Parts: sequence; C-alpha cells; structure tokens
Amino acid sequence: MKRVAIQGFSGCFHEEAAREFYKDQFDVVPEIVECATFEGLFESLEDGSADAAVMAIENTTSGGLLSNFDLLRCNPQRIKGEVYLPIHQNLMALPGQKLEDIREVHTHYMAINQTRRFFERKAPWIRMVESEDTAKSAADVAKSGERGIGAVASALAADMFGLEILAPNIETYRHNYTRFLVLDDEVRVPHDCINKASLCFTLPHKPGSLAHILTILSFYDMNLTRIQSLPIPGREWQYFFYADIKFSDYERYSQALTAVRPLIEDLDILGEYPSSI
Repeated sequence: MKRVAIQGFSGCFHEEAAREFYKDQFDVVPEIVECATFEGLFESLEDGSADAAVMAIENTTSGGLLSNFDLLRCNPQRIKGEVYLPIHQNLMALPGQKLEDIREVHTHYMAINQTRRFFERKAPWIRMVESEDTAKSAADVAKSGERGIGAVASALAADMFGLEILAPNIETYRHNYTRFLVLDDEVRVPHDCINKASLCFTLPHKPGSLAHILTILSFYDMNLTRIQSLPIPGREWQYFFYADIKFSDYERYSQALTAVRPLIEDLDILGEYPSSI
C-alpha cells in the first residue's frame, strides 16, 4: 500500500488528487497520511511515516500558494508528477433534509469564498461558519448527528461520511481548478515521457537579466507556463524565481539549461515530469 501524505483530512480535495494520480498511474488506492500543515507533510516524508506526498501549489481563482514554493526549495524531495483537479464544492447534511432546513454551514474559508454567491442568492438565511478543513467539517456534521447543520466539501467527503448532497457544484466559478504536485522518489519517469520542469534560480541584480533568460528559453522553444518571484531574506531587492516550463524535446530542454546556466545563480531543478494537461 502506498502511503501518501496530504495536508488536511481524509475526504478533502488533496485526497481526491492523490487517488486520481495513483489510480491512473499505478491502479492502486493510496493510504492517506493526514498532516495538519504543509510543513508536516515534508516531515512525514523525512521520518518515513509516508512514502510520498501530494501538495497543492496553485488555484485558477485564488493563485499560488507562495509558502509552498519555498518549501519545495528548502526540501530535497523532487516533483515527479502533477494533477489538475476540478474543484466542485457541494452543500451536504445528514440525510432526509432540504435546503430550507439548514440554518448553519461549516467549511474552510477558501470554500466560503468560492461559494459565497450561491448562499447570497439561494440561501441568504444560512450562517456561514469558518472551520479548519472542508472534509473535517463534513466529518463533524456526521459525528454530531445534529440536523439543520451542513457542510461544504467534496463529493468524496459526502460519500465517506454518509452525508446527503443538497446542492452540488455550488462554486461561483465553474472553471475552478487546483494544481497538485506529486512528490514520490519511487516514481521513475523515462526521459521520453518528460515534457515539463519546475526550476528555482536567482539572477544577478542588474537591468535586463530576466529578459535575457526569457529570450534564451524562447529561442529553445521552451513554453514558460508560470513564473513566480519571492524575496530572498537578508538580500534587499533580490529574488528567487520559480518557473515552470513545458517542452516537446528533452534534448532541446537540456540545451536550454546549458545556455542559461552561466547567466543565473543557484539553479535548482525542483522536478522533471510529465505534464498532466
């Protein structure tokens, strides 16, 4: 059984992403190792309580999880895959109730933000209560046995905890995706299957340094799909750059790295893996 660490509780979207990756790649359902924080996720890999980890890195409506970029830089685990998961939020409660019966709903603050319009338009009488996790909210509703209380969580959570979905897919933006990274040293990816890489580097503090790098990457047909800068503590006005690039030819990618290496500092290849889209 593959033990996969996630941030959150069983039934959350992290578990959905883990199930999707390992079912598609290896036809197994992973054993979930719950971690309270993303730091705890890396600690579980270090102490051997987990074999792999699945970690959210960005969302199409709320952007990137900036602290997670830094965790990737500071830890030795490499990215071996990714999952783009559509995020469908569902209003659920104990069976046998209607929307009109619900007076209070518990969920994570991000789920509140993603579903606020539904409650304003369809159920303005419901009081929204912030909780630490969507799936835990569902578990707590099931455990309490209290009617009139609901949760917003994944369909997986509803199924796991025996709740009935009163309103499916209540997220404001239908094209709401979260990108998850897979950290698993046991995954071996042949070079001919690799078409994406995540890099971290710094640049000399002088005009045009970033533009020069981007020009070289373009020359080698590298498709820059994301670039993120974060300040370097203790070095005023200097930044780490995190970049995701896609390519169709691994040899051209290698040539591009060779070309930019003399112009950048502290290059760290965070992972080379197959793109999932």
